[in-house]
Amino acid sequence: MLLMALAGWINQHQLKIIEYQQEEIRVFRELHGKRRLRFNDEQRCRLAAKGKLLGRKLLREFATIVKPDTILRWHRTLIARKWDYSSKHRFGRPRIANKVQQLVVQFALENRWWGYSKLQ
Repeated sequence: MLLMALAGWINQHQLKIIEYQQEEIRVFRELHGKRRLRFNDEQRCRLAAKGKLLGRKLLREFATIVKPDTILRWHRTLIARKWDYSSKHRFGRPRIANKVQQLVVQFALENRWWGYSKLQ
């Protein structure tokens, strides 16, 4: 019984905190007006990660600064960026070090009977 009372008290406490934060956001919106908020990448990532955990249904209820669709779109791009390896992929054969090139040319000049004739 004591555990149930404690759980109820904690739930009420959390609801009061949520209500306060919602009111704080409303006041911020009144002060900021209709101007668009500008977020940096770190802020978008944090909002996207937390918003994805809530899901679209809860975001519709609690997200007041940014639309739920925007938060979920940020999360999709965050995940896409995480699994994008295109910048790490290089096309073609890797370059040969200058020292190796110099040695190959030196061997070709010293040993004219070796290997490919166009090296000479």
